[in-house]
Amino acid sequence: MRFPTLQLPPAAQDVGLLILRVFFGFCMIYGHGWGKLTRLLGAEEIRFADPFGLGPAFSLGLAAFAEVFCAFLVMLGLFTRIATIPLIVTMVTAFFVAHLNDPFGQQEKVILFGAAYLALFFTGAGKYSIDAQLGKR
Repeated sequence: MRFPTLQLPPAAQDVGLLILRVFFGFCMIYGHGWGKLTRLLGAEEIRFADPFGLGPAFSLGLAAFAEVFCAFLVMLGLFTRIATIPLIVTMVTAFFVAHLNDPFGQQEKVILFGAAYLALFFTGAGKYSIDAQLGKR
């Protein structure tokens, strides 16, 4: 017995990658990166995890860079594979440093963001991206 499958046109994969990039990039900037950026640029003393011994301000700067700048590049589909690397590193670090002992409900966001960026690293940005337009030249 064969199970029916839903056949979509090949462009549907590229639409799926566009949706994945835009939503995960926006949610990363809005929900996580923007707050880190404003904290980094604010006048208050910076308190942030320093897992690599670089100092809390520098570690916060790296996280803000990934979660704002790199997430924006992912949304645009510009240098997507390269831009996902700092995001993946940030999510792995957040999991092991900030959320390792948290209940799954707290770990879930980090896991989902990390999985989405890992998938985009392997698939690339898709046809509806600046990367694709630059590749046509």
